[in-house]
Amino acid sequence: MELMILRSLMDYSFHEDHNNFKCPTAIFSQEGQKIKKAIDEALALYKRSLDPSEVEAIYLTQNPTLTSSQKLSVSETFSKIAREKVIGKDVARDILSTLFQQHIGEEIANLGFEYVNGNKASLEELRSLLEKHEDNFLPRVEVTWDNLSFDEIIAQTLNKPKWQFNIPSLQKKVTGIDGGQLIEVGARSNVGKTSFHASLIAGPDGFAEQGAKVLVLCNEEPVRRVLLRYVLAAAGYPEGDIMNNYATATSRYSKISDKIFIKDVTDYKMDWVDTVCRSYNPDIVVLDMGDKLANMSGHSRVDEALKANAIYARRIAKRHDCAIFYMSQLSAEAEGKIVLNQSMMEGSRTGKAAEADLMLLLAKNPQLSDQAEEDNQRHINIVKNKLTGWHGIVHCEFDYRTSRYTA
Repeated sequence: MELMILRSLMDYSFHEDHNNFKCPTAIFSQEGQKIKKAIDEALALYKRSLDPSEVEAIYLTQNPTLTSSQKLSVSETFSKIAREKVIGKDVARDILSTLFQQHIGEEIANLGFEYVNGNKASLEELRSLLEKHEDNFLPRVEVTWDNLSFDEIIAQTLNKPKWQFNIPSLQKKVTGIDGGQLIEVGARSNVGKTSFHASLIAGPDGFAEQGAKVLVLCNEEPVRRVLLRYVLAAAGYPEGDIMNNYATATSRYSKISDKIFIKDVTDYKMDWVDTVCRSYNPDIVVLDMGDKLANMSGHSRVDEALKANAIYARRIAKRHDCAIFYMSQLSAEAEGKIVLNQSMMEGSRTGKAAEADLMLLLAKNPQLSDQAEEDNQRHINIVKNKLTGWHGIVHCEFDYRTSRYTA
C-alpha cells in the first residue's frame, strides 16, 4: 500500500491534490520517507510528473554515501514501485486516511505510556497533537442533504405537530410539539410546576391519552407525591374524594397508566438519561428538575455547567427523537411577578435559554395581604418560541386539588 501511494505521488496532478497535510511524510516507513522527500523536491523543481527511474536517480544523487548493497536494495524498491499504477483520488483518500489514523494512534499510544510512567506533567502535548491533526483524518463523508424543494418545505410546515397541548389557550399559540424538541419550563416554588406536567400528560386529552410514551424522571419531590399528582390529574377528583369515586377514578387512570413511567433519579446525571432513552424509546421525557442532573465537575461556574447540561438535553432529544420537558426554578427576581423573562432562570445566564425550542415560564397573581385563599389563576409566559414564533402571555386556571390546568 505504501509503494502504491509513492508511485501515485510521482504524478504531478496527484501530488498537488494529496501532498502536505493530506499526505504527511510521517505516515511512511523510514525508507519511504526518504523516497517521498526525493519526490517532493523533484516535483517542486521540475513542475511535471516523473517516472520511477527519474526519481531513483534523484534519490541516489541525494544519498551519495550508500553502499553497494544499499543501492541494490533501493533499486529493487524502485522496481517494485514502477510496477504499481497511479490509483484513483477517491481510493487514495481512504488509504491516506487509514495510514494517517494509524500514525496518529501510535503517537497517542506513545504519549499514553509516558503519562502512565509519570514522565509527563501536563496534557498540553496531547492537546497540541489533537488540535494539530484534527482535520487530517480525511474521513469519507457521504451527506444526504435535506430536500429543499418548495413543495417539501411547505408540506413540512403545514404538518400538524404530533403532540398537542390540552390547555386550549396554550395550544392556540404554540400548536403542539414534536420529537427532537427541548421545552424548558420555569417557575417559582409553589406555583405548580409538577402539576403542570402532570396535567399536560395525564389530564384529559393529554399527551398520554394521545398515545405518547412518557418517562417522568424526578429528583426533587418524593416519587409518591409526583405519582399522586398524576393520579389526580387523570381521575379529576381531589385526593379526599378519590375513594368515594373509586370506579370512575380507576377507569380514567387505567386508560393512560401504561403510557407513563416514573422514576426517582436523585444523584443520577444526564448521561444516565441518555442511556435510558436509548433503551426505552420514549416520545416525551420530563426532567423534574433538569438542573439537578447537571455534572458540575470540569466547570468553573454554575452557569457553564447548566449550559452544558441543557446542550446535552437537547442532544438527547434530537438523538432519540423525543420531546424533553426540562423543569427549572426561577430566581428570586421572579417572585410576585406576572410578566417573566429568560434572565430569571435560576443559576443561568443565557446558556439554557439558548438551547430551548420553547420556553414557558409560569406565574401566579401576587398574594394580597388580606387574601384568605390563593388565587387559582396562572399565567404562562411564552418567552422563547422557535416553533410558531409567537411570544406573550396566555392565561389559564389551576386547580391544585386535582392538579389540572384548564382554560
